[in-house]
Amino acid sequence: MTPALYFSPSCSKCRTAQSILDEHHVEAQVVRYLDVPPTQQELKRLMALLGIDDPRQMMRTGEALYAELRLQDATRDELLDAIVAHPILLERPIFVCGDRAVIARPPERLLELL
Repeated sequence: MTPALYFSPSCSKCRTAQSILDEHHVEAQVVRYLDVPPTQQELKRLMALLGIDDPRQMMRTGEALYAELRLQDATRDELLDAIVAHPILLERPIFVCGDRAVIARPPERLLELL
């Protein structure tokens, strides 16, 4: 399976992660999740690959929208629905390689999977 990078072109950490992959000659599918939001099923798969149970661990909880939507006490499914509806809430970049994933913050964390 081809590695994948959840990517936003306006994010400097995403661009750095892409550069690291290029330097290591790793071709990864670029997933522009802001253009085509992930489904709840895809998010659950990401959580499994990341080894997390709480969607907040892959969310931008500091994003103003998180507070506006009052997600502090939301259930797991409500959080996943919020990411589907507002993909800006998904942390980035996320690098998927094989049966593992990592939130590449800092971007060099993706090297853990290479």
